Amino acid sequence: MKRYKQSKKRQNPKDNPRHAGRRQARELTGKVQMTREGFIYVIVEGREDDIYVKAPKTRHALNGDLVRVAITHPGGYGKRAEGEVVEILERNKAPFVGFMHYIGAQAWVLMQSKFMPYDIMVDAEQARAMGAEAGMKVAAVVDHWQRGEMSPWGHIVDVLGMPGENDTEMHAILAEFNLPYRFEKNVENAADSISEVISDEDLKGRKDFRNVLTFTIDPSDAKDFDDALSFRKLSDGGYEVGVHIADVSYYVKPGGAVDKEARERGTSVYLVDRTVPMLPEKLCNKLCSLRQDEDKLTFSAVFELGPKGAVRSRWIGRTVICSNARMDYEQAQAIIDNPPVKEERTPLQEAILTLNHLAQTMREARFKAGAINFDRPEMKVEVDDKGKPVRVFQKVAHESNNLIEEFMLLANRTVAEFVATGGKMNGVAMKNAKTFVYRIHGEPNFEKLEGLRGFASNFGYKMEEASSGKGAADALRGLLTESLGKPEHAAFENLALRSMAKAVYSTDNIGHYGLAFRFYTHFTSPIRRYPDLMVHRLLTIYLRGGDSADKGRFEKECVHASERELVAADAERTSVKYKLVEFMQDKVGQEFEGAVSGLTDWGMYVEIDETHIEGMVPLREIRSDFYEFDEARYRLVGRRTRRIFRLGDRVRIKVKSANLEQRLLDYELIENEEDNTVAAPAPAVDRKRPRPDKKRKAR
Repeated sequence: MKRYKQSKKRQNPKDNPRHAGRRQARELTGKVQMTREGFIYVIVEGREDDIYVKAPKTRHALNGDLVRVAITHPGGYGKRAEGEVVEILERNKAPFVGFMHYIGAQAWVLMQSKFMPYDIMVDAEQARAMGAEAGMKVAAVVDHWQRGEMSPWGHIVDVLGMPGENDTEMHAILAEFNLPYRFEKNVENAADSISEVISDEDLKGRKDFRNVLTFTIDPSDAKDFDDALSFRKLSDGGYEVGVHIADVSYYVKPGGAVDKEARERGTSVYLVDRTVPMLPEKLCNKLCSLRQDEDKLTFSAVFELGPKGAVRSRWIGRTVICSNARMDYEQAQAIIDNPPVKEERTPLQEAILTLNHLAQTMREARFKAGAINFDRPEMKVEVDDKGKPVRVFQKVAHESNNLIEEFMLLANRTVAEFVATGGKMNGVAMKNAKTFVYRIHGEPNFEKLEGLRGFASNFGYKMEEASSGKGAADALRGLLTESLGKPEHAAFENLALRSMAKAVYSTDNIGHYGLAFRFYTHFTSPIRRYPDLMVHRLLTIYLRGGDSADKGRFEKECVHASERELVAADAERTSVKYKLVEFMQDKVGQEFEGAVSGLTDWGMYVEIDETHIEGMVPLREIRSDFYEFDEARYRLVGRRTRRIFRLGDRVRIKVKSANLEQRLLDYELIENEEDNTVAAPAPAVDRKRPRPDKKRKAR
């Protein structure tokens, strides 16, 4: 018996060296993206395609879980790889949002999420103790789901309120992404204990800019002002321009309650109707907000510029300012659009006009150096005082926006260059580069760019081949400029964006491809971004001649900050999507003109002209024909009529349904009689050639 057991053990692939390498090669680690139907996709970092896992092979893995997956079918020829979950390495800590339901002594959180097909059992006593009444929206975390159990078990972490109420729905979105919407009492108390009085001690070692013309330019509804510009003319025809940033690091000390909370949040979150700040109100709206006619402590980058904008000298250090004016972008733009005659200009008007001229010069030079500008329409949702969406409109960027942007870019680039290259600043010589937090952006995926080039050729465009980053930027700029104003432009821009790497934080500087900068960091928004706070702290050390910081520690902080940024961006997009669906609820049955914005195996996505609100026309519901997705040419082809739909095609749709819980819009294609006629034969659908980009996720 003993010998038999040993023999069986030798045959176990886990323990057999001959099988170890093969087994390891077939297993990967990734995060789960779940579907309403119960099957999952495992997203593996660095892998182009996700791995499809059928519902019976998931081992009860849920959305956001970290799993080990074994490849059972490698895919290829346009087919997705398939696998099975071998082990759940870590359960997702983010809660699931659902509706409270009681049946006798049992309690459930009922799911209507497109990412969670299973209801969660919870302890009824605990739920009632938290005030969770039947029908309320709650947030629940899954604790376990053992084999043989019909449903996952969990516990209530928050009672969000009654469905449909604006606060309930916004808090539900924050809960879904595990984002807090309030500060714990100890954090508020720590912030409130910071003195608002600026003492002589606080001013020691600071340059005083309180007698220099200084102003802020922000959105009209801004509540915190974390950057300001100062301006004065020099006797030789040049200019001194100061970029002054709220000195958050002077007030928020490493390791304190406020600092720990800010690090965990990573960034402020901007939902449609509210801001969830990184710092308590005492700091972000009062102490560190550069409000008009109030002395404020700042960290500044000050430049001496020649008449044409060339940087002649630079200075970085701590300062004190007093803003003379609080302007919004519209007010600044009005001065730019209608400049008073020179003799009648106020000092502020003269400053705005001069800085705008300098900014336009810097912007032009940046694009000549290879910077890429994706000028996509940004839609904004306007809500009333109860959070109800009343208008969707395009947000237009003006020269006044570019004015601020260019000087913030100059400050960010200068700070990064100083630390990366060494040199002398404020009398302190730095011989070697030191550990720093950079904002990096790698070169694009050239394989995807080649796919875009082939795709563009279907529309008659000849996009230049590229073998270098600069060449790729020139080729993209040429294609986007040539297609501007045409239906296919949005499709080209979308595919170009998908070819781009993601901008992240790192201690390893590789430059910023999109901005065409060799050195770049985030220095200008410590009120709302934790990496900027880290940059200020490192600068303080290095400007005093201090040693280089621990690279390993700061690299971990960069990874964490990059992750928090992605979570915040997802939450912001989700809140916009929710309000867009809510905006369309009373438009069900109405017809709109639009353009095809996306194509998949299962549907045609259409954007309404006026609002750019996107919905899906399911292919199975197009009555005139059975449509197949031609991956090679990125189009839909009717099997009988051979009618073709491409990106940018003009269509008319009817709003069929607006599902708020799942944040989904379904459209119906309005077809004419001629749509049923047989068209000239289209080339056969080629399913073996790859598409120019990976499959669009189901919405």
